[in-house]
Amino acid sequence: MPFAQIYMLEGRTEEQKRAVIEKVTQALHEAVGAPKENVRVWIHDVPKENWGIAGQTAKDLGR
Repeated sequence: MPFAQIYMLEGRTEEQKRAVIEKVTQALHEAVGAPKENVRVWIHDVPKENWGIAGQTAKDLGR
């Protein structure tokens, strides 16, 4: 059972997350032949103050 974990900065819409889940599922199905029913996708919404880029938080950088 393929299990994909996706880390993204918070702020994506529910529609965008659905699209990510759909496309990642399809990609794993095509790449390894796993039935779609067996694919799991977990999206981690990371708060911007918990994501560091070049020594600063994403929040401080206005991301």
